[in-house]
This record gives sequence, C-alpha cells and structure tokens, in this order.
Amino acid sequence: MPDHQNYAECRNAYQPHPARIIRTLPQISDHRLFQIRFEEEQMARNFDYRPGQFVMLSVVGTGEAPFSISSSPTRPGNIELCVRRIGHVTNALFKLGANARVSVRGPYGNGFPMEKLEKNNLLLVAGGLGMAPLRSLLWYALDNRSKFKDVTLMYGGRNPDEMLFKYELLNLIDRADVNCLLTVDRDPSGRWKACIGPVTELFTDLEIDSTQTYVAICGPDVMFKFVLKKLLERNFSKDRILMSLERNMQCGVGKCGHCMIGYKYTCLDGPIFTYWDAINLPEMI
Repeated sequence: MPDHQNYAECRNAYQPHPARIIRTLPQISDHRLFQIRFEEEQMARNFDYRPGQFVMLSVVGTGEAPFSISSSPTRPGNIELCVRRIGHVTNALFKLGANARVSVRGPYGNGFPMEKLEKNNLLLVAGGLGMAPLRSLLWYALDNRSKFKDVTLMYGGRNPDEMLFKYELLNLIDRADVNCLLTVDRDPSGRWKACIGPVTELFTDLEIDSTQTYVAICGPDVMFKFVLKKLLERNFSKDRILMSLERNMQCGVGKCGHCMIGYKYTCLDGPIFTYWDAINLPEMI
C-alpha cells in the first residue's frame, strides 16, 4: 500500500471520487455546512490540501460546481464545504440528506503559502460569506498554534443572524491564543454585545507589526477597497496582503477559460492572490 506522499503524487486530479454526505449543519439563510467523507478509506485518510484550495463537487444527474474547503487539513477524515443555495447544482445538493452519494475531485488552486505564513503574525479579515474559505486557515493556525505568532480574526456580518459560524466564533472570544474581533453592520434585536459598524472599524484599536504579519482577506468586492486602504495606511507591503478571490470556475484545471482574469486563471494561479497581482490586473477586484 503506498504511503501518504506517494499516494498523493499518483492521484489523478481529473478523476472524481465517490463520497458520502455524513451530515448537514444549517448556517444562515440558504447556507449549509456539508460534512463529506470519501467512500474509499485510503482516500478519506490521505486526502491532503492547503487552506484556501477548493474542490469540484458533483451531484449525479445534475452537474458539478466549485466550493472552497472550509475545514482544515489538520483534521483529516472528512472535508467540510459551506454551500450557498444559488443555482441548479446547489438546489439539488440541498435536497440530499445524510448518506447521500456525491462525487468530489480536486483539490484545486494554489491555496495559502503556509510555509511563508509560519513564524509570522496572522491577520484574517473576513466579510459576509468570506468567512467560509478563511475558516480553513483559521483552524489550521489554531491547530498548529506553536508555528505562528499572534493570530487575529476580524469578521463582519450584516447582522447577528447573518454571521457564518456565529456560535463557533463567539466561543473563540475568550480564548487566549487568538484575538477574535466581531462586528455587525446593524443589530435590530439590540442584543449584540460586540462592535457595530463595518469591519474596518475593528482596525481602530488594533496594534500589529506590519513587517511581521501576513494578512488574508476574503469578502464582498466593496469590502476590499476599504480594507486595503487601512492596510496600506499601516505600511503593509503588498506581498504580505493575500486575497481569496472566487470567480466562475467550471473545470478547475484551466481548460474552460471561465475564470480568467487578464492572463491569469483563478483555478490555477489563484484563488489566492497578492495585492501585487491586483495592481497588475485591476479587473481582479
């Protein structure tokens, strides 16, 4: 039987592998977290990926779609995908329950450069649905806490009822090994005890050394402009600003051209890009 490394090297990235839905966990409206396990036990144990990568998931008889991996490779066995019901494939997926069969191929994309991030501070800035891909990086860092310096999460949602993984993140607030800063645009209920305002409000009291910090950003396009402004004001170098960008990826292997940004393919060159990339390709953001 091949070991982990050799098995990963010989695996055909074009080949879909049968998997089962272990369970589904409701999130905010029209969002669910799907826990999935490959049917082949060796595949389940050895499936390896970087935070920031994605897979192509297919529902038999319907089609396939790309989804960022929300779980961390530090927790092997199952993978977790946070799915928004928005199209033909996701509508079919939402009709499936535990033990239903799907197919998964991948992982694809470059993911975060973990070798560079280690031994540095980490600042994760997420807005809205951007928490889904950054969750993988967050738990990777917390599960490998000794490899990183300070870890800070900034996450902003529209309101408390529209925060992904809300209770999971609220449990991080009292932990000593992570600085978890949460905010909402508004709170109609009046029960929200944390910050109210855009995610950029969380920069007000933040003290962090830009020369020893990597930043990971994911969120709506409008958020990038204001977050980048805050980071540049704090003298972050452009190669230390990493952005997770999603485009209309359909093949995952750079053949269909749907995810091209200028001369780059999101599925091959991304979905993690530096701010240098964004400057050279203005249409990226």
